[in-house]
Amino acid sequence: MDRLQLLEYWLKALYPDQPCTLSPASADASFRRYFRVSLPGKTLIVMDAPPQQEDCRPFLHAASIFSRASVHVPAIVAQDLNQGFLLLSDLGTTTYLQALTAAPENANRLYQDAIDTLIKIQCASQKNIFPEYDRILLSRELELFPDWYMTRHLHAPPDDDQKNTLKTVFNLILANNLAQPQVFVHRDYHSRNLMVSTPNPGIIDFQDAVLGPITYDLVSLFKDAYIQWEEAQILDWMIRYWEKARHAGLPVATDFSIFYRDFEWMGVQRHLKVLGIFARLCYRDNKPTYLQDMPAVMQYLRQTCERYSELHPLSRLLDRLEDRQAETGYTF
Repeated sequence: MDRLQLLEYWLKALYPDQPCTLSPASADASFRRYFRVSLPGKTLIVMDAPPQQEDCRPFLHAASIFSRASVHVPAIVAQDLNQGFLLLSDLGTTTYLQALTAAPENANRLYQDAIDTLIKIQCASQKNIFPEYDRILLSRELELFPDWYMTRHLHAPPDDDQKNTLKTVFNLILANNLAQPQVFVHRDYHSRNLMVSTPNPGIIDFQDAVLGPITYDLVSLFKDAYIQWEEAQILDWMIRYWEKARHAGLPVATDFSIFYRDFEWMGVQRHLKVLGIFARLCYRDNKPTYLQDMPAVMQYLRQTCERYSELHPLSRLLDRLEDRQAETGYTF
């Protein structure tokens, strides 16, 4: 019996006397799938998370923590952890990405709501609630760049000089990231995981939450792989966040220029990681559409590397890889 049949049997047992239909809701970069369940007078979302690949418990844990912080996350209607099924409240059908693409003039309002919700998440921060975004995890993510982007995607494994360059730059990046104040981090707080809802936004895909650098989710939000904004606009939103965060008592730097530098250096870590992840999604998981989002991420990375002299060695390495990329091209 395939998983869809198991899912249908589970729902039938939950709602034996009600007609119930399933339709695809979304898929993400993991093995999880989501379906919209239509019942008389309401819809719900069911998560299919195969237990051999996915663990639902971190999702349930994060949902509980965020809900207590008055963040709009899905309510848990029913669960079967042995089979890997969760039945959730439906936060709607419109992501921020869809809404912003259709009506970019609403960006200020939507991003202000996202900033306010992020501050709620960060203000709830405590130690020993989520795993720490420590040096080991941050380093493991950085290694995705040489392993998957350079070696697998570009067929250009780093030579000894490039390995030394990456080691030196990675240590600089990690020193900055680990020196930042630590708060709750969603880890993928971007336009595909924010839903237009009431209250706004609804937050999904938070099962990988950690305690980590305060600027991380801001990078996900404002240097989004899926939708891009002018740097002046990003700067404006960052100032608004910074002012609200200071008012809320969050441990942001008192000098905005230092805070913005931390944001950009955190971005370098995330951009290197994301380039590796997108390559891995293509070649390991057979999801090639993520390759089309690589150029935007590389543009963010190049802009920051060119701005800071300490990152110029990485910029020169990227120059060499750009020649390689021109030869390789993108395949969609």
